[in-house]
Amino acid sequence: MKKLSVDPRAKALIFDLDGTLVDSMPLHYEAWRDVCALKGLTFSEEEFYALAGVPTDRISEILNERHGTDHDPKAVSHLKEETYLNKIDQLKLIEPVFAVLKKYHGIMPMSIGTGSPGRHSWEAVKALGLDQYVDILVSKNDVKEGKPNPETFLKCAEAMNIEPKYCQVFEDGDPGLQAAKTAGMIATDIREYIND
Repeated sequence: MKKLSVDPRAKALIFDLDGTLVDSMPLHYEAWRDVCALKGLTFSEEEFYALAGVPTDRISEILNERHGTDHDPKAVSHLKEETYLNKIDQLKLIEPVFAVLKKYHGIMPMSIGTGSPGRHSWEAVKALGLDQYVDILVSKNDVKEGKPNPETFLKCAEAMNIEPKYCQVFEDGDPGLQAAKTAGMIATDIREYIND
Protein backbone atom coordinates (compact mmCIF):
# COMPACT_ATOMS: atom_id res chain seq x y z
CA MET A 1 0.00 0.00 0.00
CA LYS A 2 1.30 3.48 -0.90
CA LYS A 3 2.02 5.74 2.06
CA LEU A 4 -0.07 8.89 2.31
CA SER A 5 2.21 11.91 2.60
CA VAL A 6 2.28 15.68 2.55
CA ASP A 7 3.37 17.36 -0.69
CA PRO A 8 6.62 19.38 -0.31
CA ARG A 9 4.82 22.47 -1.75
CA ALA A 10 2.12 22.38 0.96
CA LYS A 11 1.99 25.03 3.68
CA ALA A 12 -1.48 24.07 4.95
CA LEU A 13 -3.68 20.99 4.93
CA ILE A 14 -7.40 20.69 4.26
CA PHE A 15 -9.26 17.46 4.99
CA ASP A 16 -12.64 16.41 3.73
CA LEU A 17 -14.50 14.77 6.62
CA ASP A 18 -16.86 11.99 5.50
CA GLY A 19 -15.00 9.14 3.83
CA THR A 20 -11.64 10.90 4.24
CA LEU A 21 -10.95 11.49 7.94
CA VAL A 22 -13.94 9.60 9.23
CA ASP A 23 -15.31 6.28 7.99
CA SER A 24 -18.82 7.69 7.99
CA MET A 25 -19.87 6.96 4.42
CA PRO A 26 -21.47 3.58 5.26
CA LEU A 27 -23.49 5.31 8.02
CA HIS A 28 -24.50 8.15 5.69
CA TYR A 29 -25.62 5.56 3.14
CA GLU A 30 -27.62 3.66 5.80
CA ALA A 31 -29.32 6.92 6.81
CA TRP A 32 -30.15 7.74 3.17
CA ARG A 33 -31.41 4.18 2.57
CA ASP A 34 -33.70 4.40 5.64
CA VAL A 35 -35.10 7.79 4.60
CA CYS A 36 -35.56 6.73 0.96
CA ALA A 37 -37.43 3.62 2.10
CA LEU A 38 -39.81 5.87 4.09
CA LYS A 39 -40.38 8.00 0.98
CA GLY A 40 -40.79 5.01 -1.36
CA LEU A 41 -37.56 5.80 -3.25
CA THR A 42 -34.61 3.63 -4.19
CA PHE A 43 -31.04 4.88 -3.84
CA SER A 44 -28.32 2.35 -4.63
CA GLU A 45 -24.94 2.33 -2.92
CA GLU A 46 -23.35 2.98 -6.33
CA GLU A 47 -25.51 6.10 -6.86
CA PHE A 48 -24.71 7.28 -3.34
CA TYR A 49 -20.92 6.95 -3.69
CA ALA A 50 -21.01 8.72 -7.08
CA LEU A 51 -22.39 11.75 -5.19
CA ALA A 52 -19.70 11.73 -2.47
CA GLY A 53 -19.20 15.27 -1.19
CA VAL A 54 -22.41 16.66 -2.72
CA PRO A 55 -24.46 18.56 -0.09
CA THR A 56 -27.49 16.78 1.38
CA ASP A 57 -30.08 19.25 0.01
CA ARG A 58 -28.68 18.80 -3.50
CA ILE A 59 -28.82 14.98 -3.16
CA SER A 60 -32.52 15.37 -2.20
CA GLU A 61 -33.08 17.44 -5.35
CA ILE A 62 -31.25 14.86 -7.49
CA LEU A 63 -33.43 12.07 -6.04
CA ASN A 64 -36.55 14.09 -6.92
CA GLU A 65 -35.23 14.57 -10.48
CA ARG A 66 -34.44 10.86 -10.88
CA HIS A 67 -37.75 9.63 -9.46
CA GLY A 68 -40.08 12.37 -10.69
CA THR A 69 -41.08 13.17 -7.11
CA ASP A 70 -41.49 16.50 -5.34
CA HIS A 71 -40.39 15.77 -1.76
CA ASP A 72 -39.26 18.91 0.08
CA PRO A 73 -35.42 18.79 -0.15
CA LYS A 74 -34.98 20.65 3.16
CA ALA A 75 -37.35 18.32 5.03
CA VAL A 76 -35.76 15.19 3.51
CA SER A 77 -32.28 16.52 4.33
CA HIS A 78 -33.29 17.25 7.92
CA LEU A 79 -34.73 13.74 8.33
CA LYS A 80 -31.56 12.22 6.84
CA GLU A 81 -29.34 14.28 9.18
CA GLU A 82 -31.34 13.24 12.27
CA THR A 83 -31.21 9.58 11.16
CA TYR A 84 -27.42 9.88 10.73
CA LEU A 85 -26.95 11.54 14.14
CA ASN A 86 -28.67 8.55 15.76
CA LYS A 87 -25.89 6.33 14.33
CA ILE A 88 -22.93 8.61 15.23
CA ASP A 89 -21.63 6.35 18.00
CA GLN A 90 -20.67 3.82 15.28
CA LEU A 91 -18.13 6.18 13.64
CA LYS A 92 -14.48 5.18 13.13
CA LEU A 93 -11.39 7.10 12.03
CA ILE A 94 -9.67 6.40 8.71
CA GLU A 95 -6.26 5.72 10.25
CA PRO A 96 -3.81 6.61 7.39
CA VAL A 97 -5.45 10.04 7.02
CA PHE A 98 -5.71 10.60 10.77
CA ALA A 99 -1.98 9.77 11.03
CA VAL A 100 -1.20 12.71 8.68
CA LEU A 101 -3.46 15.03 10.69
CA LYS A 102 -1.79 13.98 13.95
CA LYS A 103 1.75 14.23 12.55
CA TYR A 104 1.31 17.80 11.26
CA HIS A 105 -0.73 19.12 14.20
CA GLY A 106 1.05 22.25 15.46
CA ILE A 107 3.38 22.22 12.42
CA MET A 108 1.01 23.42 9.68
CA PRO A 109 -2.39 25.13 9.72
CA MET A 110 -5.15 22.57 9.17
CA SER A 111 -8.87 22.70 8.49
CA ILE A 112 -11.83 20.53 7.52
CA GLY A 113 -13.94 21.30 4.42
CA THR A 114 -17.12 19.24 4.23
CA GLY A 115 -20.34 19.12 2.23
CA SER A 116 -22.17 17.95 5.37
CA PRO A 117 -24.12 20.24 7.70
CA GLY A 118 -22.13 22.00 10.42
CA ARG A 119 -24.01 20.47 13.32
CA HIS A 120 -23.39 16.82 12.56
CA SER A 121 -19.89 17.54 11.26
CA TRP A 122 -18.91 19.03 14.62
CA GLU A 123 -20.70 16.13 16.39
CA ALA A 124 -18.56 13.67 14.41
CA VAL A 125 -15.37 15.69 15.03
CA LYS A 126 -16.06 15.77 18.79
CA ALA A 127 -17.18 12.14 18.97
CA LEU A 128 -13.77 11.06 17.63
CA GLY A 129 -11.66 13.64 19.51
CA LEU A 130 -10.61 15.43 16.31
CA ASP A 131 -11.47 18.80 17.88
CA GLN A 132 -8.15 18.69 19.75
CA TYR A 133 -6.36 18.83 16.36
CA VAL A 134 -8.58 21.06 14.20
CA ASP A 135 -10.62 24.14 15.08
CA ILE A 136 -11.50 25.36 11.57
CA LEU A 137 -14.40 23.58 9.88
CA VAL A 138 -16.20 24.87 6.79
CA SER A 139 -19.50 23.05 6.25
CA LYS A 140 -22.35 23.27 3.75
CA ASN A 141 -23.91 25.88 6.07
CA ASP A 142 -20.97 28.25 5.48
CA VAL A 143 -21.10 28.37 1.67
CA LYS A 144 -23.52 29.31 -1.10
CA GLU A 145 -22.29 26.56 -3.45
CA GLY A 146 -21.18 23.09 -2.33
CA LYS A 147 -18.63 20.84 -3.98
CA PRO A 148 -17.72 20.54 -6.88
CA ASN A 149 -17.72 24.36 -6.51
CA PRO A 150 -14.40 25.35 -4.86
CA GLU A 151 -16.00 27.74 -2.32
CA THR A 152 -15.68 25.30 0.62
CA PHE A 153 -11.93 24.86 0.19
CA LEU A 154 -11.32 28.52 -0.65
CA LYS A 155 -13.00 29.46 2.64
CA CYS A 156 -10.73 26.99 4.45
CA ALA A 157 -7.66 28.63 2.85
CA GLU A 158 -8.94 32.07 3.81
CA ALA A 159 -9.57 30.99 7.42
CA MET A 160 -6.01 29.59 7.62
CA ASN A 161 -4.61 32.70 5.88
CA ILE A 162 -2.76 30.59 3.29
CA GLU A 163 -2.81 31.06 -0.50
CA PRO A 164 -4.85 28.32 -2.23
CA LYS A 165 -1.86 27.07 -4.27
CA TYR A 166 -0.08 26.12 -1.01
CA CYS A 167 -3.03 24.13 0.35
CA GLN A 168 -3.10 20.34 0.03
CA VAL A 169 -6.58 18.84 0.02
CA PHE A 170 -7.20 15.25 1.11
CA GLU A 171 -10.41 13.94 -0.50
CA ASP A 172 -12.24 10.71 -1.28
CA GLY A 173 -14.91 12.00 -3.67
CA ASP A 174 -14.74 13.13 -7.30
CA PRO A 175 -16.76 16.34 -6.65
CA GLY A 176 -14.33 17.28 -3.86
CA LEU A 177 -11.25 16.54 -5.95
CA GLN A 178 -12.71 18.66 -8.75
CA ALA A 179 -13.32 21.49 -6.22
CA ALA A 180 -9.69 21.30 -5.01
CA LYS A 181 -8.32 21.39 -8.56
CA THR A 182 -10.61 24.29 -9.54
CA ALA A 183 -9.36 26.16 -6.46
CA GLY A 184 -5.78 25.67 -7.73
CA MET A 185 -4.88 23.50 -4.74
CA ILE A 186 -2.83 20.30 -4.45
CA ALA A 187 -5.47 17.55 -4.71
CA THR A 188 -4.80 14.17 -3.10
CA ASP A 189 -7.21 11.29 -3.75
CA ILE A 190 -7.00 9.21 -0.57
CA ARG A 191 -8.71 6.26 -2.30
CA GLU A 192 -5.33 5.53 -3.95
CA TYR A 193 -3.84 5.00 -0.47
CA ILE A 194 -6.56 3.29 1.56
CA ASN A 195 -8.19 0.97 -1.00
CA ASP A 196 -5.09 -0.92 -2.18
